[in-house]
Amino acid sequence: MQSTLLESITDNASAGFRLHRFELYNWGTFDKAVWHILPNGENTLLTGDIGSGKSTVVDALTTLLVPAQQITYNKAAGAEGKERNLESYVRGHYKSGKDAENLIAKPVPLRDKNNYSVLLGYFYNQGYESKVTLAQVLWCKEDKAQPERFYIVSTNELTIARDFSNFGSDISELKK
Repeated sequence: MQSTLLESITDNASAGFRLHRFELYNWGTFDKAVWHILPNGENTLLTGDIGSGKSTVVDALTTLLVPAQQITYNKAAGAEGKERNLESYVRGHYKSGKDAENLIAKPVPLRDKNNYSVLLGYFYNQGYESKVTLAQVLWCKEDKAQPERFYIVSTNELTIARDFSNFGSDISELKK
């Protein structure tokens, strides 16, 4: 009898938690809007022109799912150097500009340190009719080099627009 239960689960092509929706807000050059990818539990191919944001999306999903110390950004694009990091994604660095005083190239951000980023994945397990939402909220503090973050795990289906907005730029209000 136990093998029948296992067979029914392993025979199901959509067994296990599968990504149904991935959302990002203020991540890299995806600025001031919630962007969605809707694989609906299926395999998904991400395509686009050079510079269209494919690696940025992959890095967002990697940031959501992989421990911070194990992440190498822009690996999907074959980058060897450290051209991207967590701060560059949270601040939205998109080009280098010359510092007028020192004539040094500095990254130009889309967002100041009063903004935040949200990465959210909604997963569904059809075999057990279970759902889980994983999310991270990231923000920069003036006195810290690395962005701060907090994690959310919920058995409810969360969305960025409904659950991570309308609280201003005060992260402590969002945490409440």
